[in-house]
Amino acid sequence: MMRLALCLLASPAICDPRFEDHSAALGTHSYTGGWEHFVGGGVAVLDCNNDRRPDIFAAGGSSPAALWENDGSFKFTQTKLASITGATGAYPLDINGDGNLDLFVMRVGANIALEGHGDCTFSDATARWGIPAGDAWTTSFSAWWDGDRPTLAIGNYVDRDDPEGPFGTCDDNTILTPTPQGYRTTTLTPGFCALSMLAAQDATGARRLRISNDRHYYLQAGQEQMWDIATQRFLGPEDGWPKLMVWGMGIASRDISGDGRDEVVLTSMGDQLMQLAQADGSYQAAPFAIGTYAQRPHTGEDGRPSTGWHAQFGDIDNDGRDDLFIAKGNVDQMPGLAMDDPNNLLMQNADGSFREAATQAGVATTARARGAALADFDGDGRLDLLVANRRATIELYRNVTTGTGTWIGVQLAGTAGNTQGIGAQVVVNGQSQQVTVGGGHASGQSGPLHFGLGDQMQAQVQVTWPEGHTTSHSLAANTLQTLHP
Repeated sequence: MMRLALCLLASPAICDPRFEDHSAALGTHSYTGGWEHFVGGGVAVLDCNNDRRPDIFAAGGSSPAALWENDGSFKFTQTKLASITGATGAYPLDINGDGNLDLFVMRVGANIALEGHGDCTFSDATARWGIPAGDAWTTSFSAWWDGDRPTLAIGNYVDRDDPEGPFGTCDDNTILTPTPQGYRTTTLTPGFCALSMLAAQDATGARRLRISNDRHYYLQAGQEQMWDIATQRFLGPEDGWPKLMVWGMGIASRDISGDGRDEVVLTSMGDQLMQLAQADGSYQAAPFAIGTYAQRPHTGEDGRPSTGWHAQFGDIDNDGRDDLFIAKGNVDQMPGLAMDDPNNLLMQNADGSFREAATQAGVATTARARGAALADFDGDGRLDLLVANRRATIELYRNVTTGTGTWIGVQLAGTAGNTQGIGAQVVVNGQSQQVTVGGGHASGQSGPLHFGLGDQMQAQVQVTWPEGHTTSHSLAANTLQTLHP
């Protein structure tokens, strides 16, 4: 405890995070392909055999996707998976409500819903579940529950069949709503080349679908979008949703101010835009001094703008303040943007600002990163890091930071088909997180919510369940807990 107290009170340099490279445990898998795989390259982290260890699925683009079972102690076994090519990314969720996690695999072409059998084997259930597979270039996904089965949001990129493309030919997006016979398709138009979607409570407390779009292809007519789930319409300036245009790649959402409203980071070419949630339900751009814009490489001599992809919040040192990882990398050979573009690991300071620590941590690699995940792969209470790269080997890092704080993992066991409690909000010692499916860049996770507790040995946990009721729990730190409604 004395060592921890010294770390928390000392200068930031003493507590900088440290990671060990364990990429060899996953072999040489990479995300490959031509222009249809400039974007995507996502990973999915899920416990596919119910042993409380997170396993890994990685899209391969023109190469086959891969699946690894977690054997513990940073040992992984690549397991047999039916050959899936054309995959851009994947999101885990329990679609059929049987308690085993399934995978929605996004593809250039027909998407695939893989039914999980609880032993890290999967079978194609797309047709059996009545899910329209489509034939678009799918690059984003989100889901929410209004009953026993999820509503699925499918985000598509450029319309490959439009002879006038690719510029200005963004495809429509779709909402798949469950019916007794399968799923009903509703077209969301216009589409502006969606690269990330997230259904969550916004700053007003309403459940909405945020869509981040790639300005590179929609030219001047598009914008970022917010679709209201209750009224099923896009919001505009009259709703307090001003027009915003970015080269949208990924979405990260987390309450970093402790007011119960999630801030949002939108990754882009150049600035990585942090939006601060306001009490009136609006968003304001964070001041530049917050340290999260990460607009240029923080190492080397390449001063051209950065390209951000997957972004994710997580408490790397368990000090009770969420940090931020951003995967970086040139689209391919875009000359106006940095070629040597290191990933960012932004550690949150006590005053709410962020400092760059990727170089000291050993994760400032300059491959063309795409998808990523922060997850505790070895069960030691510290978040580890997985990074997928375009035409470069996948990376895996073990968090070996010393002097970290205490922690707790909270897994929800939902009911009525929503077995993961999607839509719940969990508050631990004043920190809040939502349980969602979506966001990031082509990369999803299903597993315990991780909270750093600083020097606290007890966690006061409040869960507001999707059905609206609240439960309270007093739990010991440094434990993984499963909570029921």
